[in-house]
Amino acid sequence: MELETPPVKGRKERPKGPRRGLIMINTGDGKGKSTAAFGLAIRAHGRGRSVRFFQFMKVSPARFGEHRAFEQLGLKIEGLGDGFSWKSRDLEHSAQLARDGWARAEIAIREGNHFLVVLDEITYPLIYGWLPLEPVLKCLQERPVSTTVMLTGRRAPQELIDIADTVTEMRKIKHHYEAGIPAQRGIED
Repeated sequence: MELETPPVKGRKERPKGPRRGLIMINTGDGKGKSTAAFGLAIRAHGRGRSVRFFQFMKVSPARFGEHRAFEQLGLKIEGLGDGFSWKSRDLEHSAQLARDGWARAEIAIREGNHFLVVLDEITYPLIYGWLPLEPVLKCLQERPVSTTVMLTGRRAPQELIDIADTVTEMRKIKHHYEAGIPAQRGIED
């Protein structure tokens, strides 16, 4: 490990532009995309801001750790799907759930009542062709100026990246699955 000298000066200059809602994307093959979105939602909620959280691939009655924690905080995560494609019994039904879910999410974005709208795992319905990209792009570009939208999922389309204000790519360096260690409740559930 190479040691560094701690910085003693603050940021050079603060941005002078107006505050506004953002388009943010967490993408890449590494872990932590949704987890970072959960943290952002908790931060906004902790500041008294209204949050809507949609999960495009999780089933509606899901009771994962994040659902239980969010319930305790008074936040709701809305499952819009029927699980990942390898768990689906009918891919056309999965596609229809994604389209129906997008209709709900689009209303939440356009009505402007929420400081933050999270579209967790939305990249999958987009890259599978279940959900057309153009209406999503249009909605994001026309959203109320005060609404921030966080999108997550692997392989975010370049068109989304192009209109985003902040894009973070999670990169896998090492994963416990590769060492034969299975998923663990409370870490990946």
